[in-house]
Amino acid sequence: MVYGGKPSTGCHLCRKRKIKCDEGRPGCRNCGVYGRPCPGYRPDAVFRNETRKTERLVRKDASSSSSDSDSQNTTTPSTPADHSGVIDIRRGNQTREHSLTTIQIADSTWEHRAICYFFDQYTISAEFEDGMSHLEYVPNLYARAVERNDWKASSSCLRHAVDATSLMTFGNISNAPQFVMKARQGYGKALRSLRDALAEPSTAVQDETFAAVVLLSLFEDISGERNGLYSSHTAGFEFLMKVRGEGQLESQMGRDMFNFAFTHTVCLFTAHIFQKHGIDFFLLQFVEILALGDKPRYDINWVLSFLDSNDPIERLMLAASKISTLMLAIQSSSKPPDQATVESWISLGRECDFELSQWTLHLTERWLPLVVYSSQGDALLTYNHISNTVVWNYYRAARVMLQQLLLNLNRSLLAIMKKKSKRGGSASTQSPLSEDSLRAIIQEMTTDVCRSIPFSLGDVDTLGRSIRTTDGNWTIRAGQGYGLLWPMWYILSSGMPTPEQVSQIRTVLSRVGSKLGIKLALTLAREAERIRGDLSSGGAPESAPESGLSS
Repeated sequence: MVYGGKPSTGCHLCRKRKIKCDEGRPGCRNCGVYGRPCPGYRPDAVFRNETRKTERLVRKDASSSSSDSDSQNTTTPSTPADHSGVIDIRRGNQTREHSLTTIQIADSTWEHRAICYFFDQYTISAEFEDGMSHLEYVPNLYARAVERNDWKASSSCLRHAVDATSLMTFGNISNAPQFVMKARQGYGKALRSLRDALAEPSTAVQDETFAAVVLLSLFEDISGERNGLYSSHTAGFEFLMKVRGEGQLESQMGRDMFNFAFTHTVCLFTAHIFQKHGIDFFLLQFVEILALGDKPRYDINWVLSFLDSNDPIERLMLAASKISTLMLAIQSSSKPPDQATVESWISLGRECDFELSQWTLHLTERWLPLVVYSSQGDALLTYNHISNTVVWNYYRAARVMLQQLLLNLNRSLLAIMKKKSKRGGSASTQSPLSEDSLRAIIQEMTTDVCRSIPFSLGDVDTLGRSIRTTDGNWTIRAGQGYGLLWPMWYILSSGMPTPEQVSQIRTVLSRVGSKLGIKLALTLAREAERIRGDLSSGGAPESAPESGLSS
C-alpha cells in the first residue's frame, strides 16, 4: 500500500491525550501517573484508508498509459473474462469524470485495501461524534488478532467476519462481482468459526465473538440478504447478551456492543410485527400468537436494568423499549380483550408517550436541533453531528409508531363502548383520546424527520449552506448512512406521510442503497411500499373500521 508516513508508536491513551509517550513496557508510566491502566500500543499491522491516494496514483498511471497508447495507436479493452485480480474503481454506481483504468494487482493487496475502506467508512470514533461511536472497537480487536497470529475460535470468527464484510462492502461500492463472491466464501468461513466459538463457554463470552456476530449482521445488511426484514443473527445476539451477563457493561467496548445488539433485537421485533400484520394487527383482528422465536428470548426488564438513564442514548432506549413491552402485552392476550383491558393498554401507551416526550426536555444544548433556512427558504433542522440526527430520528419514529398504536386502541375502545350502548348499557361513547392530537404528533414527527434529511445526507452544513465536493462524493460515511435506515422505514411504512414526504424518504433509501452500497436500504424501500399498499387496500390507519374487537 502507499506509504503515508511513519505512524505514532505511542500507546493509545497518550495518542488520544496528544502527549509524548515514554513507550515503556508493558505499559507507559504516563498512564500510571494519569491514574489509568495503559491500554497498550498500536500493532505493527496498521490498516489505513489509502483509497484516495490509490486513486490519484492510478489516475496518474492511467494518464501516462493513455499517452503511450496514443503514440502506439493500440488499445486493450477489458472484458468480463479479465475480472480475476482486476478492478475498475468507482464510487457507488457513478463512474468518476476521469474514469480509472483497470489494473492488475495481487488479490491480497485488494483485500487489505478493502479492510482499510471498510474501517474508514463504518468505524466512527466517539471522540469526534459527541460520544456516539459505531464499531469503534473492531479495528483494535482485529489488529490484535492479526498481530498475535491468533486463530483460536473467537479470533478466527472475527478475522473471517472482518474480511468477508470488508470485501462485500468494497465489492458493492466498486461493482466488482469477484469481491462479492470471495466475500460470500469468507462469510461461510466466519459462520463455521462462530459455531465453534459458541460451542465453548470460555470463547462464547469473548469480545471477539460478540464483535463477529455484529459484523455478520452488518454483512447481511450490506449484501441485502435478509429474508424480508428478518435477520438470521438476532438469536445470536439474544444468546450472547444473556450469557455475557452484567460484566459486559464494565467496559465501553462491551457497552457499545450491548447497545448495538439490544437496538437490533428491539427494532427487529417491532419490524416483524409491523411487516407481518401491519399496525392494525393488534386491534382489527386477533390471530394466533406469534411463535416464541419471533419474541425476544431474554427478560427485557433484566436488560433494561443495565441501561444508564443519565446517558441520552440509553435513556431513549429505556423509554422506547416500553413500546415493545406494550406490544408483548397485547400480543400475549389469548382472547379478544374487554373494555378494561383496552383501557389499561391505552393508559400504558400514554405513560410511554409521556416518558418519550420528556426525553427531549433533558438534553444538553449540544444535542438540540438548530432551525435554519436553505437558499430556497425551506426550514431545515441541523445538528452538531450527523449521529445526533440519527438518534433524534429514532425518537421520532418511536413516537409515530406509538401514536398509531394509540389511534387504533382508541377506535377499538369506542367500538366496544358503542356495542355496549346498543345492548342497553350505560357505557359512555365519548372518545378517551383526541385523534386529531395523535395525528398532529405523527405529522410533526414526520415533518421534522424530513426537515433533517438534507443535513443527514451531508447536503448542507450546520448553518444550512449547501455542501459541494470537488469529486462528487458524499461527505457522509457509510456507518452514518446505515443509522438512517430503520427510522426512515418506520416513517415511510406508516402510510401517513404526504406524497412529497414519501418522495423525500424514498430518495434517502435509494441514495444509501446505491451510493453507499447498503442493499438493506433497497429492501426496506420495497417492504415499505408493500406495507403502504396493504394499508391502502385494507384501510389506512385514518380509516380503520370500528368493528375491531368484540367484547
